[in-house]
Amino acid sequence: MEMLVADRRNSHTVWAYTTMTIEMQTLQPDTTTTPAFIPQQTQAVVVSVVIPTYKEADNLPHIVPQVSRALAGAKLVHEIILVDDNSQDGSDAIASTLALDFPVRFLCRTTERGLSSAVIHGFKHAVGDVVVCMDADLSHPPDKLPELVHAILTDHADFALGSRYVKGGSTDAQWTLFRHLNSRVATLMARPLTSIRDPMSGFFALKRDRFLAASDLNPIGYKIGLELLVKTGSRNVREVPIHFADRTRGKSKLSARQQWMYVLHLRRLMWYKLTHQSRTSKTVKSR
Repeated sequence: MEMLVADRRNSHTVWAYTTMTIEMQTLQPDTTTTPAFIPQQTQAVVVSVVIPTYKEADNLPHIVPQVSRALAGAKLVHEIILVDDNSQDGSDAIASTLALDFPVRFLCRTTERGLSSAVIHGFKHAVGDVVVCMDADLSHPPDKLPELVHAILTDHADFALGSRYVKGGSTDAQWTLFRHLNSRVATLMARPLTSIRDPMSGFFALKRDRFLAASDLNPIGYKIGLELLVKTGSRNVREVPIHFADRTRGKSKLSARQQWMYVLHLRRLMWYKLTHQSRTSKTVKSR
């Protein structure tokens, strides 16, 4: 199911999005009622921000306006795609209300669940040149979105991510020693796959064409950024310093099961990298 995209700006053109097409319909100004929505402009969408959600109704009225204003302030035409795993917590109604003022699409999945597959689902429905993934709980700072997009469009990075562990990056002051150690160990475990400082980041951007060209996407768990980093063959990676804040609303989805799935995911990615390099080497030798 996909709900109507809506956005109100200084124009009288309405875009009606469906899963298959984008239809355009012209409305006459109505001075007695508030229009359903009027788009930011008739230019092509440049940035698609995908936010996977499950039981995040309390956060949606905060994350959506901040994301839209950050990108609009940088003059980046955008859409926000909320991919919800059938939360049944009122997220759909909240999205409909937000869609009166912001370029929001709400996609509800009823037969599949999981953060990584939700991001892939959203990226496949995106229309922007650049696709971005971020969390719904405001742990990722929306004001850093223009910098991530700039790294892709202007600096021509293959992959850009918000990093806690480069100069200028930081984590919430409430983090415990155990949480710091847990994060660092997880980062070290990914070292055979990449040398970047924060491969655990879930706040990242890349060209949609690069995403679509990736093969064998089969993530488990929640580290979709690492999956895409490896399987898109991204070499020129830009780490943008961010402050990673703890959520203030809703409950964290991180569990011991998710951490075990991360270990399984690493094993799968290492096998992919080993076999992919082997196939590449054989191809080169045969030429």
